[in-house]
Amino acid sequence: MKASMKYSMFIGRWQPWHDGHRWLIDQRLNEGKNVLVCVREVSKDDSNPYDPQEVKSNIEDRLSDLGNRVKVIIIPDIESVNYGRGVGYEIIEHVPPEDISEISATKIRNIEKQREWLRMKHGA
Repeated sequence: MKASMKYSMFIGRWQPWHDGHRWLIDQRLNEGKNVLVCVREVSKDDSNPYDPQEVKSNIEDRLSDLGNRVKVIIIPDIESVNYGRGVGYEIIEHVPPEDISEISATKIRNIEKQREWLRMKHGA
């Protein structure tokens, strides 16, 4: 029986995908690992301006250079990640350097809202 391909899984809203997210998955990609990006199925609101399918498509477009090393799927919204002993995988935290940790999806969303407001105000 052929062993299946393994992936390092990342779960998030990715609203929107940004360079900090890319840095995060690059930590595993640079170690030769494959990555599974799980998009939480959350309702659209001020903190989640994109629906899950839009997020998935955006990430796939932004990561198209990686071919089959990255899979993107939509998962139900979660309240926790749980595991038992001896489950056969690790839980790894990646702490970004300061220049990466300063990237904020909230700030990006606020800039996008401001641009939209200006477009509407000026009829562009």
